[in-house]
Amino acid sequence: MQQSLQHLVLSLCMGSVFLQTGCQRWFDQASNTDPEQTPEIPAAEIANRSQVSSNLIVKMVDQVGPSVVQINAARSSRNSSSSPFDNPDTPLERGTGSGFIFDEQGLILTNAHVVEDADEVTVVLKDGQQFPGSVEGTDPLTDIAIIKIDAQKDLPALTLGDSEKLQAGDWAIAIGNPLGLNNTVTMGIISATDRTSTQIGAPDQRVNFIQTDAAINPGNSGGPLLNLKGEVIGINTAIIRGSQDSEVSAQGLGFAIPVKIAERISKQLMKEGQVAHPYLGIRMVSISEQTKALLQEEADLQVQQDQGVVIVDVLSDSPAEVAQLKKGDVIVRIGNTQIDNTEQLQQLLQSVTPGDQLTFSIIRDNRERQAQLKVGTLNPKTFSRRS
Repeated sequence: MQQSLQHLVLSLCMGSVFLQTGCQRWFDQASNTDPEQTPEIPAAEIANRSQVSSNLIVKMVDQVGPSVVQINAARSSRNSSSSPFDNPDTPLERGTGSGFIFDEQGLILTNAHVVEDADEVTVVLKDGQQFPGSVEGTDPLTDIAIIKIDAQKDLPALTLGDSEKLQAGDWAIAIGNPLGLNNTVTMGIISATDRTSTQIGAPDQRVNFIQTDAAINPGNSGGPLLNLKGEVIGINTAIIRGSQDSEVSAQGLGFAIPVKIAERISKQLMKEGQVAHPYLGIRMVSISEQTKALLQEEADLQVQQDQGVVIVDVLSDSPAEVAQLKKGDVIVRIGNTQIDNTEQLQQLLQSVTPGDQLTFSIIRDNRERQAQLKVGTLNPKTFSRRS
């Protein structure tokens, strides 16, 4: 039971709120709706969802292809070992990912895990030219990194689109270097938006992801997800595989970081060299009948509420401790926003910055109380990872 409780707890350890899939297909349906009551669909929307000419795709890919790059990262195995007896001549581990030029001066966006702990980074253009890459900044919590190369000339840069307008069913094109196969193109649709990090098996990420059925494979990480205009709408980052122990196989499940998030993070990285993420310092879990029973049995916490977020631990020297939040408190509101589950709290945190003052409405001893909390700054090193 202890292990079950631990799996249910979504952690804000060292400032991260750990969040809590399904591939959706579109089918034509006969409609019995009165034509006069059928909402009019804008012409642009019809064009976007109509049959796509292969010639259109060929032209678009030909235009954007030179902006997509292969990233080769080499790291010493001693970077991932704490042994004091590491051989300094240990061979380098090598990995391959993708990226794309977003500024003609040689700035490239990719995933942080592609270049994490890298001793050497080499960027390969579509025409085969190779350049040493300098990692300008990384943010493990959103898995965004910026690389710079000096090509001594302007490079073709991609246009960043608007990921906030995406809808399930919109076309999506992924370009990258899966398994080192340069400039591979796959096409599909947007299957869903706002997938939480826990849903896709990446609870240490503070991102709501785009889901697509465009094929994404190892080596695609960091490459662009594009719309039919050739605009970047996301950065490909993850796939879900079926477990060997499971009878369920996962296919057509790829995920991308919305470009609006990548754009915001990249601006902070270029300006500050790092990103200031909000930090509370609590571990918490959404209320359900199952969690209520487990909390009572394993932690001797009796929760009466049916909605809200239960604090199961307060970290020492954290903003939550200063605000006198306690284990067993149920968060029901932050400011004027009702909090029913951890996803809502996570979403709210994305809109605040370190230093903000928040009013927490909590239930303690069956009474509602208020606590003032000054948001702290997360230490990004806490969330460094390899994948």
